[in-house]
Amino acid sequence: MAIHGVDEMVRIVGVKLYDAKIYEFDAGDKEFKLGDNVLVETEKGRFLGKVAVEPREKEKQSLLKIPPPILRKATDEDLKQEEMNVEMQREAFVFCLQRIRARELLMKLVRVEFLFDRSKAIFYFTAEKRVDFRELVKDLASKYHTRIEMRQVGVRDEAKMVGGTGSCGRELCCCRFLNTFDLVSVRMAKEQNLALNPEKISGVCGRLMCCLAFEHEIYSQLGKNLPKLGKRIKTKFGQGKVIRQNILAQTVTLQLENGTEMTLNIYDL
Repeated sequence: MAIHGVDEMVRIVGVKLYDAKIYEFDAGDKEFKLGDNVLVETEKGRFLGKVAVEPREKEKQSLLKIPPPILRKATDEDLKQEEMNVEMQREAFVFCLQRIRARELLMKLVRVEFLFDRSKAIFYFTAEKRVDFRELVKDLASKYHTRIEMRQVGVRDEAKMVGGTGSCGRELCCCRFLNTFDLVSVRMAKEQNLALNPEKISGVCGRLMCCLAFEHEIYSQLGKNLPKLGKRIKTKFGQGKVIRQNILAQTVTLQLENGTEMTLNIYDL
């Protein structure tokens, strides 16, 4: 019970689930640490997840809704059940792939996920156009005797589920810590003075790299201080035209009327 004048707090823990996203759950008075396997109940069913964000307190009134509680830490029996589920998922992936090819469906299977109690199997796929997979669902239901859900995802979700390494040499941001995908535009690359080469600014998913959005705000703020490219400026060295910018260093390179180039800090202009 909350004390008058004091906000009631809720201990929230982040759990990574089947779709590689992190969901919030109520930790209650239980202790959890990173990497703990836990059993949770979601709107889609019961899953075994892994603690990705340790418990921290949040004001109850700041939450849109109170997240569901974690059922319990996974037992040895739960882990064995999950191992069997994982093996079944591998088998189901191969079987589904065979049926997709046999039925000549224009879709790419990404991942198969069984609920913890195997009451439902979710088949994630990508496709450029609408796919009639009704006969495929019959094949899968006949084989596994459970509810079948076909869920179409985007290429960015596919990269998050499959995983990989980015051009920076590190694990993909979407796999490591991104829970949602923010809007990324070519304008962000332009404002960061990046070469607009699709191969240089695209991720493994083929879309613009998510990291373009990370520093966009600071580049936008610092860029306001700099004169635009092509602008003519009068300096103590003579008049010159802005031909290059270094946003982070807050410098511009001018081409003077005599043809020489000079780099100046904006505070010296």
